[in-house]
Amino acid sequence: MTAGDMLAATVPMVRTLDLEFLETTADRAVVRLPDRADYHNHIGGPHAGAMFTLAESASGAIVIAAFGDQLSRAVPLAVSAEIGYKKLAMGEVTATAVLGRPAADVVAELDAGERPEFPVTVEIRRGDGAVTGEMTVVWTLRPNS
Repeated sequence: MTAGDMLAATVPMVRTLDLEFLETTADRAVVRLPDRADYHNHIGGPHAGAMFTLAESASGAIVIAAFGDQLSRAVPLAVSAEIGYKKLAMGEVTATAVLGRPAADVVAELDAGERPEFPVTVEIRRGDGAVTGEMTVVWTLRPNS
């Protein structure tokens, strides 16, 4: 089961927005939000909340892909998120997420008994390639008690 399949199976909002996981690896995740009228805002583009969910879901996909082998001992949780809307988004949009720290460093902190935190950066692009939004999500791996 891919990280995208896992998120679609366990996170209802992923199914609600019909997010499509195009790539989910430990190096990057690419997720697409389809262009649907019921996802639009008042000017006909994707609603800011839908784009937030798209980007956060891409960040979650890379976290699952990079740290899925740690799930028996730690739970991934989003700690904080910040998004900037840069340009008008119209039509289908795609989010690309990358880890902000080497996964091995995060696992080493977990091995040392710490609760590691790490950023995931996400770019949201419209069909012509223009960046319409940027997000940083800080994640943690909370050790199981």
